[in-house]
Amino acid sequence: MGRTRRRTPSPGGDPWRRVRNGVGLVVGVMVAGTVGYVALGFGLLDALYQTVTTISTVGFREVEELDATGKSFTIALILVGVGATLYTFSVLLETVVEGRLTDLFGRRRMQRRINEMSGHVIVCGWGRVGRATAQAVAHGGRDLVVVDQSSERLEDTEFLAIHGDATDEAVLRQAGVERAAVVIAAVETDADNLYTTLTCRALNPNAFIVARARQENAEPRLLQAGANRVVNPQKIGGSRMAAFAVQPNVAEFLDVVMHDAKLEFRLEEVVVSDDSALAGLSLRDAKIRERTGALVLAMRLGDGRFHTNPTPDTRVEPGHVLIAIGTSDQLAQLDAAAGPNDPSNTRSH
Repeated sequence: MGRTRRRTPSPGGDPWRRVRNGVGLVVGVMVAGTVGYVALGFGLLDALYQTVTTISTVGFREVEELDATGKSFTIALILVGVGATLYTFSVLLETVVEGRLTDLFGRRRMQRRINEMSGHVIVCGWGRVGRATAQAVAHGGRDLVVVDQSSERLEDTEFLAIHGDATDEAVLRQAGVERAAVVIAAVETDADNLYTTLTCRALNPNAFIVARARQENAEPRLLQAGANRVVNPQKIGGSRMAAFAVQPNVAEFLDVVMHDAKLEFRLEEVVVSDDSALAGLSLRDAKIRERTGALVLAMRLGDGRFHTNPTPDTRVEPGHVLIAIGTSDQLAQLDAAAGPNDPSNTRSH
């Protein structure tokens, strides 16, 4: 989801190859013409001058009088040289105009697609962290827009991309920040991530903002600026390495469940809507395990606290987040049950 193909090269390969070939042809004609006039008795500079004026058709007079052989050579030089010059000029104009028009129309098509998006994810920064984040988000089936100020880095992205500074309000608006559900600030410096977070929060008060922090002292500032979560890749990397050292099987299992697309079971979160058939019921009465096959491992309550390993008497309330494990079908059934009330849902039984 949210992917787009970059403009691919023409069937002939490098679009500038024909231009280089044309320039080489013109240079070859000039060398041949110069050598030919030198053979006819011209000096080197006069021979080059005569060749240039001939193939450019400027109409200056001959440097020296030409005999029949010189005139025949000049006729041949005009036919070949003018043809080579016109060919080179035409392919140069075609390459420049076609490339610019293609890029222009491509950007407009991409902007139209972004303008139609809502509830998408914006990844600010196309470095190592941004790339890994984008791949995981795309794997989750979310629409995605990438923002980066380096056109070279964006050349290899397969996602919709905006070239510009993520701290610039106009650039964020191009990425549809006002309609985005999630913004990930993963640009180069903590200062830029701070400013990106501030700008995004001002443009979209409801967005869920995840900001990257390089330094620990930046974390409270990013939270104060409006980030919902702050991630320090170095700290998380250290924690994961320690987990593999202490409890390698547990760490690997969680890693596989979260990221391995080949695994049948998934670990996901499901939000209980206000008019869900589950709202107000205990886990025992909701019969989630019996109805869907999914297993609720934890619940996030309305005050943000996690309730792990909830008992059967734990009540499910609107706004609670169920952390559950199951197959894709089981989790889909749980998501449907936690959604808006339906006669086929649990409460009717």
